[in-house]
Amino acid sequence: MPDTQPPRDHAETAAVPDPTTGDLADLPALRAGVDRALEAFLAGRAAELAEVDDELRIQSDLVAEFVAGGKRLRPAFAYWGWRGAGGDPDDPRMMVAAASLELLQAAAIVHDDLMDASDTRRGRPSMHRQFAALHRERGWEGPGERFGLGGALLLGDLCLCWSDEMLRTCGLPPERLIPALGYFDTMRTEVMAGQYLDLVTQSAADTTMARAMRVVRFKSAKYTIERPLHLGGALAGADEGLLAAYSAYGLPLGEAFQLRDDILGVFGDPAVTGKPAGDDLREGKRTALVAKALETATPAQVERFRRWFGDPELDSQGVAELRDVIVSTGALAAVEHLIAELTAEASLALDKAPLTADDARTALAGLARAATQRTG
Repeated sequence: MPDTQPPRDHAETAAVPDPTTGDLADLPALRAGVDRALEAFLAGRAAELAEVDDELRIQSDLVAEFVAGGKRLRPAFAYWGWRGAGGDPDDPRMMVAAASLELLQAAAIVHDDLMDASDTRRGRPSMHRQFAALHRERGWEGPGERFGLGGALLLGDLCLCWSDEMLRTCGLPPERLIPALGYFDTMRTEVMAGQYLDLVTQSAADTTMARAMRVVRFKSAKYTIERPLHLGGALAGADEGLLAAYSAYGLPLGEAFQLRDDILGVFGDPAVTGKPAGDDLREGKRTALVAKALETATPAQVERFRRWFGDPELDSQGVAELRDVIVSTGALAAVEHLIAELTAEASLALDKAPLTADDARTALAGLARAATQRTG
């Protein structure tokens, strides 16, 4: 491989979404465009790794498999942030830029599963478990678990690097790309800060609603909705007024999105969520749902909750016990109410947003429903 290479342009891989109601089921063209952009980009990166050593094929294969499919929420928000700022619906370069967010998401998930020691993700072994299994299958020396952790860490870092490269090489002009990269940099800093706050929260056993909501905002809400909107808007040349409107809509909606995720982590159907029932309870994740339960629980309920919470061997009976406390304290109803309030706040902000395209307003309203009413 040569030491210096010309800049790559992946814009030709994109497809253009049709106007939509915003229901994710009505976004096949957008999802197909993201899929094609990722496939083309990753094929190029796989060829580069293969030139270094055949052993690296496992990395490119695992990344391609990991990012295949999905709801493509973050690219969708980026795309409609672009459209809401007057971006050309027929510009294929935006699809490549939006698709880069899937690689950032992959990096965050791989690292999150590693830190949480999660066994599964999307119905498959988590990445560190897959690397540990590879170590066993090959009969290699040394601890397989350590190899699994190292392999996943490096794979997450690789996804992070590739997300930056894919955005930078999308083909959009520097006068649009440079401001957008500022939001992309901020987004990555925020999600890493949120991840660390989550780590500290679990270790310090900080089970307060204020701490839980701060983790929600920085670990998930900002990089799921607000910053993708900013990225798309900046790429289209959005002014400060529209970017502020995107925050007013995106932040409460992002928080509602993560609160829904917290509920699914406790009450979700494993066949839909791709994770074992009650996995967040086994991991002792101090979510807003848990914080609200302990905030309103009686001393007897607190004792009952702590007896089971955070036990990695938690069985179905223990999950049922913890669910019962969460429901009986009113915590589930309270978090559902908070989701409704935050969604209403986002809807009001969207109504007032100075968007340049009515179909963008319709699409963002639909995406809000999809983000907060999902079951997986």
